[in-house]
Amino acid sequence: MSTRRSTSASRKATPKGATTAAPSKRNAAESIKPVVVTENPVVDAGPELRKQELLDKVVTRAEVKKKLAKPVVEAVLEILGEALAEGREMNLQPLGKVKLNRIRDMAHARVIVTKIRQSKTGGANVVSALDGDDDTGVKDQVAPGAD
Repeated sequence: MSTRRSTSASRKATPKGATTAAPSKRNAAESIKPVVVTENPVVDAGPELRKQELLDKVVTRAEVKKKLAKPVVEAVLEILGEALAEGREMNLQPLGKVKLNRIRDMAHARVIVTKIRQSKTGGANVVSALDGDDDTGVKDQVAPGAD
């Protein structure tokens, strides 16, 4: 007695003119392309920004004298350093939101590991609004009743 089945009985019936879309193993393997996922690499924009360069940029952008800007810049840096030392998170746009990951006290220093999240449009929009280039932001008006 034969236990062999006929090949036509084991196949499903397909309508006339329809094709079965069973791709061969070779075509399926060729159609799949590997994708390498990487984070955006940190772009080195040059040497680190030091306090003197920061002060020069503030003087240029704010169009104030250096002797007026220096105590303000130093006070801001001191306040930011104190806030980090206290373990406070900061939301200082357009710099971004500063979130502390961990703090490690060493013999001669404190190591603070943070994450800073910046909006992609934060810096340019603020500068153009301050310069008056953006008509949607700042209006040249006098407050009502100030006449």
